[in-house]
Amino acid sequence: MVSIIILALVALFIGLRLYNVLGERTGHEQKLSLKPADADTPPAPRAAVTTPGQPAAAEPLDTAYLPTAGPGVRALLAADPGFDVARFLEGAQGAYRMVLEAFWAGRLDDVRTFLDPEIAAAFDEAIADRASAGQTLDNRLIAIEQAVIAAAHLSGKVATVTVRFEADIAAVTRDGDGNVVAGSLSDAVQTRDRWTFRRDLASRDPNWILIETDDE
Repeated sequence: MVSIIILALVALFIGLRLYNVLGERTGHEQKLSLKPADADTPPAPRAAVTTPGQPAAAEPLDTAYLPTAGPGVRALLAADPGFDVARFLEGAQGAYRMVLEAFWAGRLDDVRTFLDPEIAAAFDEAIADRASAGQTLDNRLIAIEQAVIAAAHLSGKVATVTVRFEADIAAVTRDGDGNVVAGSLSDAVQTRDRWTFRRDLASRDPNWILIETDDE
């Protein structure tokens, strides 16, 4: 009788341990389904770009550029097999953020090496005009909603790529005393910009240079 009681207690103890480890099933558990990748589907290309930014996962090419940019993108890929659309766009987004923040802060030297001299001069003039008016910008780039290649061209070995950005930006202008004279940080505005980058594919310099900015 004692042995039976001991065995019953052991069984009860093991049952309680299993309950604590596995938990109680409620009937709402979902089964995980892992679908293997299609072996016949080639991976989306990945490419190198040293414009500021972090590498991102590759995205389908048909979502990375507009249809009208297709011929130019394909010509660029043929001329430079190392070019990667997804990582280029990631780098372009990094450049977009860094250049805007440097311009807003009036510290263009932080990104001058990524700017064409003419566009750098235009930025310098705008910064000087702002300073002479005794104003500062307190802008914030809230999010980049989309970045796609809107145009791509190849002339000899010189490639130019235009990226269309859709971003949410909160813009505030302050006077010399720090008072807000325009804008609001609590009200982000959607902006659409087209930035054009250029690179000589024959050059050892891997950087893309910003040569033009436009808004839509």
